[in-house]
Amino acid sequence: MKRTLIKNGIIVNEGRSFKGDLVIIDDLIEAIYESSAPCGDYDKIVDAQGGYVMPGVIDEHVHFREPGLERKADIESESRAAAYGGVTSYFEMPNTNPQTTTLEALDDKYCRAAKESHVNYSFFFGATNENVADFSKLDVHRVPGIKLFMGASTGNMLVDRKEALERIFHTCAEMNLPLMTHCEDTNLINAKMEEVKAKYGDDPDVEFHPVIRDEEVCWNSSSLAVELAQRFGTRLHIAHVTTAKELSLFSSSLNTLQKITAEAVIAHLFFSDADYKDKGTLIKCNPSVKSADDRDALRKALTSGLISCVGTDHAPHESKDKQGGCCKAASGMPMIQFSLVSMLELVDKGVLSLERLVELMSHNPARLFSVSQRGFLRKGYKADIVVVKPGEEWMVTKDIIQSKCKWSPMEGHRYRWHVVDTFVNGHLVYNDGLFDAGYIGEEIRFRQ
Repeated sequence: MKRTLIKNGIIVNEGRSFKGDLVIIDDLIEAIYESSAPCGDYDKIVDAQGGYVMPGVIDEHVHFREPGLERKADIESESRAAAYGGVTSYFEMPNTNPQTTTLEALDDKYCRAAKESHVNYSFFFGATNENVADFSKLDVHRVPGIKLFMGASTGNMLVDRKEALERIFHTCAEMNLPLMTHCEDTNLINAKMEEVKAKYGDDPDVEFHPVIRDEEVCWNSSSLAVELAQRFGTRLHIAHVTTAKELSLFSSSLNTLQKITAEAVIAHLFFSDADYKDKGTLIKCNPSVKSADDRDALRKALTSGLISCVGTDHAPHESKDKQGGCCKAASGMPMIQFSLVSMLELVDKGVLSLERLVELMSHNPARLFSVSQRGFLRKGYKADIVVVKPGEEWMVTKDIIQSKCKWSPMEGHRYRWHVVDTFVNGHLVYNDGLFDAGYIGEEIRFRQ
């Protein structure tokens, strides 16, 4: 039996912040004290003085590229980046090679993660026009839900047949399985792309990316998803909402989740279309980074409850893939290592409170997907914990980037927050620059 004490920190959990101590026995939280823990023998004592003790981040939206795209990233490298960033659990997306649209492909990912992932893991099952019958064969305790691409993104997994969409929404409702959607209208994207290419050439500058993938593109698809979810009673979660207009589709929910919910991701909370001038294709993603007004509306929605959780849509590419403009440059960026410190910067700016940050990045992902024994600091829960501290400014440089692609849109950015400790299942996998490369996380369980 291994006993660990985290002492003297400010514990942030379930809407409260208080100075206290936390005791871990093996992989579970044994006790939380709103004062000093009783004296005793501990195998490890972590002094969190001047820092904040929070549940580890659950990133419910990542692309780790394995299998088939390991030149960009792999489970080992990206889970290492997660640990450096205070992310203790992730749900990975199905647009790999092969796509995670068969039971065999899904099982293969679990086998890979069981050997390679430094933090806890799970994988979405991908919907296609033809595979709805396979949903009933899934173990609902192993998957967070179904991922549906209602707009073409990377991976060519577009589902655009009316009958298939209706079957997917209906089946997910019957199974009470969350359906997470990428919402963009592909026909509109194609039409707008041709208009822009006719004016500006075969590969227009990236500044036109939000012109091509604009508000109308997102609204048409998101509103259709909501209409289908309402018709069938589906538990719908719309990924990476980017526009102020789309926010009208959701109801305010602070600590209890609605049937239809929205995710915001770091790129759309941090950047606006003015940043294309300096960042170029480094911030090219789908859906696109849009106006400052849209960004500001998303930020306000973090505290109003219209946004239920914050993920990253972590999507590494090799640097050579990011060359070009609207047509040639790949969409997506690596963000998982710097997601928590970026959100802490928004706390400093008064955008949201520290307690709300924990709701958005830990509690609500656990609630939304019915994660078992994770996402909260509670007795008997898995000891997935991050300790963060404000301190001296530091700058993102290439040498500290853990993602395999070795670049970040945050290069050159200065932060004052530090991820000091990351505990995964009670194991200190990351400690102030030191990383335990031998540790492997656990498969996440759901609805138990």
